[in-house]
Amino acid sequence: MRQIDEPRLTDQAVFDAGLDRLLAADPRLVPLVEVAGRPALRRRPPGFDGLVSVVVAQQLSVAAARSIRARLDATLGGAVTPAGLLAAEANALRAAGLSAPKIRTLTGIARALLAGDVDLTAVEAMEADAAAAYLTRLPGIGLWTADIYLLFCLGRADAFPHGDLALQVAAGDAFGLPGRASALGLAAIAEDWRPYRGIAAHLLWAYYGALRVRPGAPT
Repeated sequence: MRQIDEPRLTDQAVFDAGLDRLLAADPRLVPLVEVAGRPALRRRPPGFDGLVSVVVAQQLSVAAARSIRARLDATLGGAVTPAGLLAAEANALRAAGLSAPKIRTLTGIARALLAGDVDLTAVEAMEADAAAAYLTRLPGIGLWTADIYLLFCLGRADAFPHGDLALQVAAGDAFGLPGRASALGLAAIAEDWRPYRGIAAHLLWAYYGALRVRPGAPT
């Protein structure tokens, strides 16, 4: 397991300092700030609670995700834990707004965590890409979800969900590509942004939203 000195996005000041370094290292990104402004750091709670929020928000609007999460919190008594989720009746989870696939994913994650198959604290000692790969051991978790968790819940400055469609479209627009960037192409472009790929993702999401007058970042 390789340990690195990767920046952690603990607050807006740290994020802004990292953004300044990123813009100095790659001036191609400066026009994106001129269009979208300086993006705000987005954070969620770490651990199972944050991972639940990431899964709940998949393919939903901000309003819908917040509503379902609020109902889920109420269903589980305000504390979202693996044991509490597994103790809940499936009907109650459905009534909170969770789809059958998301119930399967969340209960699978809860069982895996309680069994010790995955240790969410272990990712702190891993390089961002290795940490994302490790998290995919959890049932129903792909690289996109893993990277979003690392970026939003742990503040990992170098986490980068290169499979994100909005990021691919924004990169295509920003760099004059004939269409959206491919996942592999975007990953290659982002190599120049280490160890601040996560800050670049925030900027590309903001740029996507500014051009289309709608949010680009996941909820």
